[in-house]
Formats: sequence, C-alpha cells, structure tokens
Amino acid sequence: MTSSHSFDVVIIGGSYAGLSAAMALGRALRTVLIIDSGLPCNRQTPHSHNFLTRDGNTPAQIAAIGKEQVLRYDTVTFMTAIATRVEGENNRFTVHTQSGKTVQARKLIFTTGIKDQLPAIPGLAECWGISVIHCPFCHGYEYKHEPTGILINGDKTFEFARFIRNWSVQLTVFTNGPATISADHRQALADRKISIVEMPLQGIEHNKGYLNTILLTDGTKVPLKALYARLPFEQHCPIPQQLGCAFTDMGYIQVNDMQQTTVPGVYAAGDNASAMRSVSGAVATGTKAGAAVVHELVSA
Repeated sequence: MTSSHSFDVVIIGGSYAGLSAAMALGRALRTVLIIDSGLPCNRQTPHSHNFLTRDGNTPAQIAAIGKEQVLRYDTVTFMTAIATRVEGENNRFTVHTQSGKTVQARKLIFTTGIKDQLPAIPGLAECWGISVIHCPFCHGYEYKHEPTGILINGDKTFEFARFIRNWSVQLTVFTNGPATISADHRQALADRKISIVEMPLQGIEHNKGYLNTILLTDGTKVPLKALYARLPFEQHCPIPQQLGCAFTDMGYIQVNDMQQTTVPGVYAAGDNASAMRSVSGAVATGTKAGAAVVHELVSA
C-alpha cells in the first residue's frame, strides 16, 4: 500500500472502538482503513464482562468476532501496522506507518487506548488484568467475598476503598510506603475494619497471573486473591498531541458529545477519550464516532 491509496477515513487503533466505528462507516458505504498494532492493553485479561451476548468471553474472542464481521463490508480494509505520524489538515491528511507506507484520509478516528504505567513491583505486570485489576465492574464479581487488597495512597483512598467494599469486606489498603491519608479517613477506614499496610511491597507471588500473596519488604506475607490498583497512565499514541488535540485534566483526549476532538476532521473514541474503560463503552463511543464522521462527510 502506497501513498496512492486514499480513504474517506483512517481509523488508528483496531480494537473494540475502532472496529465499531469501522462497522458504522462500512455500512454507510464509506472507504475505511483500520491501522492496528495487534497489542491491545487487555491482552492478558482472561475474561471480559458487562457486554451483552459476550459476557465471559476473552477479549481476543470478542475482537476476533468483531473483526470478522466488520471485514465483510467490502469498503473496509485492515492493516497490521503502527502509525507513526500524521501530516496535513482536515480532508487532506497523510498517515505514515512504521514500515514506510503512507495513505491519505479525509477524516481520522483515533481509537488507540491508553498505556498503564505499572510500578516496578516484581510479579505485578504478570498479574495485571488477571488478579491485579483496576475495575470492580470488570472483575469484582469474580473476586467477591475474597481477601482483597487495594494499592493506593492519598486523598482518594477512602472513597475507593468504600466502593470496593461493595464486593468484599475483607479489605486491606497497601500504601507502598508512608500513608498520606487524613486522620478522618484513617478513622473511617478503621470503622469499616479496613486495615492500612504502609510497609513497601517487595513482590507479588502468583501462579500464572493469579495472586497468592503479597510479599512485604520486612518479609511479611499477606494472603490475597485480588489486588486493585489505581495507576497513572499515558496515551498509547502520541499523534493526537502532535496534531494539537486538547486533553482533559485527567489526560484523556478532549471530545464533544459526538466524539470530535478540538482539531477539525479528527475524532477519538474508546479508552483514550473516556475514563469508562469497558468493551461496551468502547463499542458505544466507536459507533457514535463512526456515525458522526458519516454526517460530516455527507454534509461537506
């Protein structure tokens, strides 16, 4: 594929939001190229939940079904590649890939997700998305009533711990160092029998990603089945920032109700533009972005 190839829309990111946007566009007879690296952030997660008709399937299974259905539309093309930069402006974008290929697009949709910044705790990366988790709606039911930890510190500790207590009352907060929790919140946690462990974590003992114990630096072992972690993140793709897209204070791409960014002709959907990290949410915003782009194209 060379620069002679031109599309109505190039979608950068081919997971749930990207596939959903492509389906809306394909059904509107628009030419679409999906560019995807093949490395979704939930590739370790064993099961996906809260998505009707696919509850309990693996994320890979859901994506594979979606890709197969989307590619039935003959105006949709899929490229396994990494987009590295974009030049141009609305209706005249040029997308460059790592392999040196370039394509033209009238509109862009970024569905590139976010990248979690995992702390350097041995074992945590291997458990991420399996038993070290971020969302109780995604994983809480599977660990209901089990001994559960929360890796968190600071002002948000009490609210998050109180929330997770809906799924398990066997809770321990790990601050991984001196706690920066107010006296009032410490007491509120104690009233709910939620203990605070300030000793730093030395590692996580697990079996193929399923947590067994938290090992502290003083040698103490704390048996656990799940550990929630509220971690910082960064955008998986730097191109929206390079194009001048505005971002929210939390670090998400700023979009309006129709998934439009602040740059004309550029849209974003899925985890890169929303704190609601779920397959169903990504699919919904992807559909909305695809429909919005169709409206813009036919109104030109």
